[in-house]
Amino acid sequence: MESHQHNGCSHDHGGIFGKNTELIFSLLCGILLLVGFLLQKFTTLTGYGLYIYIPAYFFGGFYAAKEAFEKIQKKEFEIDFLMLVAAIGAAILGKWAEGSLLLFLFSLGHALEHYAMNKARNSIKALGNLSPKTALVRRDRQNEEVPVEQLQIGDIIIVKPNSKIAADGVVVKGKSSVNQASITGESIPVDKIPAAQHEQLTDFAHVPQESKVFSGTINGNSALEVRVLKLSSDSTLSRLVALVSEAETKKSPTQQFTKKFERIFVPSVVVLVVLLCFAFLVIDEPFAASFYRAMTVLVAASPCALAISTPSAVLSGVARAAQTGILIKGGKALENLGSLSAIAFDKTGTLTRGEPKLIHAIPFEGVSGTDFLNTVLAVERQSDHPLARAISRDINNMPGQSGTDTQEASDIEALQGKGIKAKYRGETVYIGNPPLFEDDLQLVLDKNIKGKIREFQEQGHTTMLARKGDTFLGILTLMDTPRETAKNTLQQLKNIGIRRMVMLTGDNQNVANTIAAQIGLTDAYGDLLPEDKVEAVKKLREKEAQIAMVGDGVNDAPAMANSTVGIAMGAAGSDVALETADIALMNDRLDKLPFVIALSRKSRQIIRQNLLISLGIVLFLIPSAMIGFTGIGPTVAIHEGSTLLVVFNALRLLAFKR
Repeated sequence: MESHQHNGCSHDHGGIFGKNTELIFSLLCGILLLVGFLLQKFTTLTGYGLYIYIPAYFFGGFYAAKEAFEKIQKKEFEIDFLMLVAAIGAAILGKWAEGSLLLFLFSLGHALEHYAMNKARNSIKALGNLSPKTALVRRDRQNEEVPVEQLQIGDIIIVKPNSKIAADGVVVKGKSSVNQASITGESIPVDKIPAAQHEQLTDFAHVPQESKVFSGTINGNSALEVRVLKLSSDSTLSRLVALVSEAETKKSPTQQFTKKFERIFVPSVVVLVVLLCFAFLVIDEPFAASFYRAMTVLVAASPCALAISTPSAVLSGVARAAQTGILIKGGKALENLGSLSAIAFDKTGTLTRGEPKLIHAIPFEGVSGTDFLNTVLAVERQSDHPLARAISRDINNMPGQSGTDTQEASDIEALQGKGIKAKYRGETVYIGNPPLFEDDLQLVLDKNIKGKIREFQEQGHTTMLARKGDTFLGILTLMDTPRETAKNTLQQLKNIGIRRMVMLTGDNQNVANTIAAQIGLTDAYGDLLPEDKVEAVKKLREKEAQIAMVGDGVNDAPAMANSTVGIAMGAAGSDVALETADIALMNDRLDKLPFVIALSRKSRQIIRQNLLISLGIVLFLIPSAMIGFTGIGPTVAIHEGSTLLVVFNALRLLAFKR
């Protein structure tokens, strides 16, 4: 049995003909209605009406009666009840054909609405269907195929070429490219390699990106062996589907408005209909005419199109975002995103790459560049410190580095918080920050060296000196550099009307100023603790009513909670990021921000269009019905047509492109 809900209305579409039962019942109602009309029009037969229209009532009103009964049990009165009363009223008046037409159009409208809304839901369900049902797992040196629900953390699964990966985990053997579009929205497959020291990796969030694989993604042309780090129920894909599905239940500001409006509007309509039933006491007409008018007004005033107008747009917008690797957790976040005038960014891992990069390796006067670089490389490649790894990785790209020296450094000693000490080619080598040489080694730095250090530090660089024996070899500078897409993304945000773009970082102010100048931020605030970021967001909200906070979803959570919209970067595989933010960019794709803001604005535009259509039709039909301009048949046709119009208008979001 398949269920369809919107605004609290449950529509069970299962039955003897499967999921299409309501549509088939509606068509049977229409066929009987047509037969009755043709017999009346082209024959002189009489007495057939009840034999044709009673079955038409049954097929057309079955689901309306079922849903009305369920709601009455809960002491609720919905659109289905109003339509049923109108159809019964038409039958009492002997207007069986018009009552059948009402039920036919109403049931057909519901069936088609269900079909249209399913197009949006299928975009979400398609994600859930990506996960394979079984996995090839190696246990006791034997390979066996088991249901994914039976996989255990630590299991080694074999992923064949061009097959789906069955669990979130870390690559332990094999190299391949993996299509991750279903999770991160990346259109290009990502190369995967085995993780170094993978036995020590137990937290999926800490697995390096080049070794991390997700359930439901598609392996390339080479086999992989993957160690499972998450159960199937906890996989990123499962959580994504669950959170997107939950998003449908979170009311947007417009949905909250329409619910309040309906609570006042529906009782008012009921009172109006009751009063119209007694219009014959005031004007010269029979009771039947007054009752017919009241039933027509009942149909005209039904807020069905209004009820579905916003949920359909929200669901379509959320589904479209999910297709591109963006999780929007509810209508409130979707609408608020489109009203932003300012965005605050964390620096590390958001605007920047989140890892240091060797920027300068400058030998001092009289020192061989090759000797300087070879010495630094020989020492630093012995260390696993993040700065040492960055130097080892980037030093071969420095001018003067002609090739890797095979001579190894020895007697490596880490100097906590200061640098490193080693032996290289028979001499003692120190590489570290200025305090290592001035405070620990009690050396006096030349004023030229001090000047260079000060110059780089003012630009936000981390500076290090290298000394071999009694000679200073040169200066190294490292920096967390901006993402390649950051500058262009901020320019696009400016072009679409984001007035202020602010950096909030715990790094020093010099670093903040340098990054801000490179990528085009309007403001940069450094030396901030998490609580300072909260205060900064609060102050920004005093000037800019709608502000987003973009961060990693963990240490920026307090600031996110105080912003209009919290946006998490790189949420793929991060439970905390998925739970914390209103919006999660499943991959580290800062350049998705302009797209999702544009999508939000388009969604707000469509929601406004739908509200105007639905309210406009109601405001037209009620007076038209009251003065007798439209009867039940035309009123139902216009009413149900407007309902389908707002749904199909909302479905345009599924094809949205910026």
